[in-house]
Amino acid sequence: MSSTDTLTSSQTSTNAQVLDATTHANIHDKLARALGIKTAQVNAFVKLYDEGATVPFIARYRKEKTQNLDDAQLRALEKSLNYERDMATRRLKITELLSTQGNLTDELQTRVDNATSKLELEDIYLPYRPRRRSPAAKARAAGLDTAAQAVLTQETTPTDALADYQVQSSITDDSGNEIEVDFSDIEKQLAGVQAIIVDEWTQALGLLDNLRSGFAKTASIVSSVASEEKREVGEKFKDYFEHSESLARLPNHRLLAMLRGRQENVLGLKIEGEDAPFIEKIISHFDVDAKAPAERREFLAAAASSLWKDKWRPHIEHRLLTEKRLAAEADAIDVFASNLQHLLMSAPAGPKVILGVDPGIRHGVKMAIVDAQGHVMSDSEEKPVIATVYPFAPDNKMDEAKKVIDALLSTYNVDLVAIGNGTASRETDAMIKEILAANDALKAKAVIVNESGASVYSASELASDELANLDVSVRGAVSIARRLQDPLSELVKVDPKAIGVGQYQHDVNQNQLADSLDKITQDSVNAVGVDVNTASPAILAHIAGLNRNVAQQIATYRKEHGAFDSREALKNVPRLGAKTFEQAAGFLRIHNGSNPLDATGVHPESYALVDSLLAQAGKPLSEVIGNDSVLNTIDTTILAANDDNVSVKAIIEELAKPARDPRPEFKTANFRDDVNSIKDLSEGMTLEGVVTNVTAFGCFVDVGVHQDGLVHISQMANDFVADPMNRVKPGDIVSVRVISIDEKRGRIGFSMKPESEKPVRTAAKSTTASTDGEKTSRPRNNNANSDRPNNSRPAADKRPSKPRGKRQDKDNASNRSKPVKNDKAEAPSKMGTLGALLQEAGVTKTKK
Repeated sequence: MSSTDTLTSSQTSTNAQVLDATTHANIHDKLARALGIKTAQVNAFVKLYDEGATVPFIARYRKEKTQNLDDAQLRALEKSLNYERDMATRRLKITELLSTQGNLTDELQTRVDNATSKLELEDIYLPYRPRRRSPAAKARAAGLDTAAQAVLTQETTPTDALADYQVQSSITDDSGNEIEVDFSDIEKQLAGVQAIIVDEWTQALGLLDNLRSGFAKTASIVSSVASEEKREVGEKFKDYFEHSESLARLPNHRLLAMLRGRQENVLGLKIEGEDAPFIEKIISHFDVDAKAPAERREFLAAAASSLWKDKWRPHIEHRLLTEKRLAAEADAIDVFASNLQHLLMSAPAGPKVILGVDPGIRHGVKMAIVDAQGHVMSDSEEKPVIATVYPFAPDNKMDEAKKVIDALLSTYNVDLVAIGNGTASRETDAMIKEILAANDALKAKAVIVNESGASVYSASELASDELANLDVSVRGAVSIARRLQDPLSELVKVDPKAIGVGQYQHDVNQNQLADSLDKITQDSVNAVGVDVNTASPAILAHIAGLNRNVAQQIATYRKEHGAFDSREALKNVPRLGAKTFEQAAGFLRIHNGSNPLDATGVHPESYALVDSLLAQAGKPLSEVIGNDSVLNTIDTTILAANDDNVSVKAIIEELAKPARDPRPEFKTANFRDDVNSIKDLSEGMTLEGVVTNVTAFGCFVDVGVHQDGLVHISQMANDFVADPMNRVKPGDIVSVRVISIDEKRGRIGFSMKPESEKPVRTAAKSTTASTDGEKTSRPRNNNANSDRPNNSRPAADKRPSKPRGKRQDKDNASNRSKPVKNDKAEAPSKMGTLGALLQEAGVTKTKK
């Protein structure tokens, strides 16, 4: 393998090298069971993966070897494989450490072997981790272990057990280093004895498991405002200023909100739970009540209390919170990745001439025209076709702006007008539509485009290279136009975190998030493929086998030597080795080249097989590509054994629809002309909008009022919705009905339920407004570097006393069809629409 070939860090990991064949086999069997596939499929994937094959390449060109595992299955397999290898490596290390210490027993070995998570592995090793400066270690170094063993095994009082103890003049640890410690009086000696006993008892891992399980079922998480002066600055967290709910049933998004509040020093968090029952279990486990004399029994009972309060409970709280946090982060990352995939794979408008418009008020409306290939058009003087107009206050040059725009649309035969959805987008949209309506010769159509992250791209080094002759302020307009033309090619130029489709993206593990988003981007780019002669280095870098350096080498070589005439010519690119070519070639398309197959998804390694198919058909390639009638006459069984990598059937399917774009057909939402701001909304109004973000608790929809409204999960359908992502995805065009408006806080509540089937609402008397914990709308934010409002919806409203689980727990599922009971309910009274929404969902306000 060439040193220039691109390998992921997981592929070059040394973990796999230190594991024996039996361990590898066990991992493969475990993965097969967990993922519901055959061990042979796992073995085939691992072999290819360890040889440097990428997931997109394996999914498309090694289907025969993996027995048709798709990219989603392969990604899950890749993730699980790396995790299990890390686990196995750490398991070996812990076993080695325990053995070296002389602490390894059959019971411990079984525990280590059966551990299912890294947290559990570290918990097993924790009692045996060397701690030279712990109270127990100091007490042992001071010679108090003899007295401790006497208290544990003999019917003697702790004081009598210390009768023969001699205070040492100097104390050293097991490394010979002197320790400064004072055991000069009986109280300190007794404390040292107790520390040793507690330390020994921590090795009762079975008891710890039992207590952890019991505590997890009953513990609550409590949040409160950190201080009175934080009430105003931390207003967005106000719903957590006095909040408590079951830790076991705490929804992921609410935990992340609380953790953010703590991170910003607005909230204090603590875990509340009982102590007495768990101390009793410790006392019972060690048979403390049967110990005599009474002084010894009381001493050991105090040790049991110390073990729980000082050792185990803090540890259990930390582990439970950590497990919940990791699960919440994993869920948030999955939500982000899913949203990003749908956004990247949204429908392209295609090769059309587009006027990109970046709306603004004080700084004007920036415009640029791109041609069908995405290049900024030039006028007769070879200057870029760009313009800035000032139709709005304070300049109010509306007539002048209309003349300029009309001239641009007419002169350059613009097909579409892409209008960014930021500040003044609806005003700009209205202006453009007036221009189009006034001139029948214009055939362009105005489309609102999500501009999140465009400002980040404009100021990037990549934009400076691509649009060096344009001012930063105009580059955004170019990006907006290109986003409409080909969302995938343009969005890959922006850090996914700046696009704004994540949930609590700044609160999760950033390395894991980046890795997940990178893989989603890679899968999306390779699913579509790229034209190697027009693709930017940004999108080339996501092609299987390539990285940024090789992608730049391709672009540089193309610039110096002209367009590539064939895939074979790619081998001339410096630093593009044989393995890289194998991984990338099938996803790199060359149109109008010397070999028509180079424009298809057929891999060069299968060209000889295609020649055999053509020979059997007795026709040239030009008469076979896209010709189902000819392709259907080919006997695939004759040539089935010619290629064990990809089936003949798959090749024929590719020839039938060469380089088929898997993205949906382009269509746009029709925003109402009379609705431009939240002030124009009224309850009951039905609107068409675009889904901009999907979360665990619902989806956000843009209806053209500068801030997205929330369709809560309970308002997505009349039947039970377990996961919003199973119903909608970013980019979907949906019809929504306005059910609540909070103009002061900029929140809008939508429903996707058919109005005719709307269940009858039962009003209930309530002393405070009750909502379900998320903001019902998210304002626009053009600063892509900021923590976008949709990612900072930590706290919006009162929480239900019966919280949801990961998506929705069974309680809420059953309550959905029941009216909320209220002992104090009298005659039906008027309730806020958002409160009624929650009442419909079967939730009530949190009692304080």
